[in-house]
Formats: sequence, C-alpha cells, structure tokens
Amino acid sequence: MRKKKFEFDFDVYESIDELTKEDAGLLNNAKVISENAYAPYSNFCVGAVARLKNGKIVNGSNQENASFPVGLCAERVLLASVFSLYPNIPIETIAVSYKGPHGSDHPVAPCGLCRQSLFEFELQSKLPVRLILGGMKGKVFILSSASLLLPLAFSSEELK
Repeated sequence: MRKKKFEFDFDVYESIDELTKEDAGLLNNAKVISENAYAPYSNFCVGAVARLKNGKIVNGSNQENASFPVGLCAERVLLASVFSLYPNIPIETIAVSYKGPHGSDHPVAPCGLCRQSLFEFELQSKLPVRLILGGMKGKVFILSSASLLLPLAFSSEELK
C-alpha cells in the first residue's frame, strides 16, 4: 500500500481591488446578477458570469423550487445558457458571487453537481475554465481550472 496526496495551488487576493480591471468587472457583474436569483427558500442568491473565448458575456443565477431537487445552481444555469446560445464556443473565465442570509464576506466554491458539470464542460471544450470566486466583499480566489475542484473525477472514460 502507498499513500497519494492531492493538492493544488490557487491565487488569493485580499479584495477585488487587487484584480485586473477585466477580472474585477466580471466579478462585479456576478454580484449584480445575484440579484436575479430566485431563492425564496434559502435566501442564498448566487450569480455566475462567463466570458467566452469570442468575448461574449453570459449570465446565470440560481433558481430554487419548492421541490428542492428541481432547483438549479447559478453555475449550471450559466452552462446551459452557454451551450444553448453559443455552442462550441469555449468559456475563458467564470466569476461567481453570492449574497447569503448570514453575509457574503468570503468566497464560496461550487457545489458537487456544479463541479461535475464544469469538469464535463472542460472535457468537451478541451480547455480549462478559469474560476474567480468571491463574495460581496473580502478575499477573492482565482483557480486556473475548474477541474481542480473535483479530484478523482468521474468521466466518460469510466463508461467505456
């Protein structure tokens, strides 16, 4: 038996003020888009914004439902929109922000379903999707690839 270790590096910024103008604009847009969330049950409003390789910007927000499994996270709404509006155009960067019932002063990472969906998008496009994660204030995390959030991912290779 031998042990293996999984770890990854990501960038931590003290605030949005340290980001490039382009990244700060994307994160600010995600903050604004969180206002479009339909979250009457959790009051956890999430906005996700993608900048595509062709320069287009696409938005998504979480959409809850009284039948909880039916709800959609902002990241998956965003991916569905990108697939529908711009098939075969890779995503360059996604910014995600939120407003929760107990504040929004630190980054939160996508849930497991969204991590799998982001991983699948990267496989399809054959390019990494850069993630910018931040709350309404506080630190900002930037990851070079969404797949870093899903070690030992399940992929289509397992189905062959």
